[in-house]
Amino acid sequence: VQLVESGGGLVQPGGSLRLSCAASGFTFSSYVMSWYRQAPGKERELVASISSSGWTTNYADSVKGRFTISRDNAKDRTYLQMNSLKPEDTAVYYCRAVNTRDYWGQGTQVTVSS
Repeated sequence: VQLVESGGGLVQPGGSLRLSCAASGFTFSSYVMSWYRQAPGKERELVASISSSGWTTNYADSVKGRFTISRDNAKDRTYLQMNSLKPEDTAVYYCRAVNTRDYWGQGTQVTVSS
């Protein structure tokens, strides 16, 4: 089983990034997918989640209107489009898959700084 995040990096405030999470080794289309983040010295927090079908999404208040979660069940991938980035969005972003099992990726660093 693997969840591999990519797409992180350094971006200026107001910029955009698109994170991708590639899944393998389990039935991706049956799992709820989520993005979490953890900033230095802070607890890991839920950013966004999407149902197995993709019909239902949920967002943390801090990212509503700026971030969009999506998935492609044909490609076993989930995405996080991040727009209007702020310095407080700086964190390691993790992909998570939950159903009968609970899987995490290794994380990708997002740094928002001028």
